[in-house]
Amino acid sequence: MSNEPTNEPSRLKLTIPDWAVQDRPREKYLASGFLSLTDTELIAILLRSGTKRESAVDVARNLLAECHNNLNHLSEMTLNKLMKINGIGKVKAITLLAAFELGKRRRAAVVEEQRKIITPEDLLDLMQAKNASLKYEEFWIIFINQASILVGVENFGRGGITSTTVDIKLILFRALELRATGIFMCHNHPSGDLYPSQIDIALTTQMNEAAKILSIQLLDHLVICKDKFFSFVENDLLYNNY
Repeated sequence: MSNEPTNEPSRLKLTIPDWAVQDRPREKYLASGFLSLTDTELIAILLRSGTKRESAVDVARNLLAECHNNLNHLSEMTLNKLMKINGIGKVKAITLLAAFELGKRRRAAVVEEQRKIITPEDLLDLMQAKNASLKYEEFWIIFINQASILVGVENFGRGGITSTTVDIKLILFRALELRATGIFMCHNHPSGDLYPSQIDIALTTQMNEAAKILSIQLLDHLVICKDKFFSFVENDLLYNNY
């Protein structure tokens, strides 16, 4: 049997161990680093193995084809949808989901190390990886000090936002604990509709009035939909300045 594949497996469907050493994903990484690997090969490393008829690279290629070779779409696939791909069972699906989750957390960690929130775009960079792609609503509060330095990012609600599910007193108590002088509100709209609801507007008004009593400034409220956002300040629904 000839060892002749390069980036594509042989028509004879050689298994990865039968490939030339320089063509195996792990060996390619060891020799030339991750930049030498295609998206398909990186995913194949996570999958570790294929099926009786297909290599891990074949399975990875089929998976990418399912999401039109878009890694963002792949990262949003559910466990059940991943498991519908031939060659991907529960363990492999969880491995893929864990890899994407680590990527999201790393991005969030890099942003948080900058630790300064001044504009709506800064807030989007911080929060997008946390909740922009969720299928349900999450409500977050971002706490900053007098110098606009980030001192806390905490979740205060999940599964729908109303004045009854968000405890304003608890949020302001936490702001005092952190010695925050300013807060941002942020939540996602899984529907894709950027515009705030009447409940969103009412909650923002309540928060703003309550925060003023404690000399804490509500700086903005962002509604996030993937890479887009709606800013209450920029749309004149909250009269505060950065």
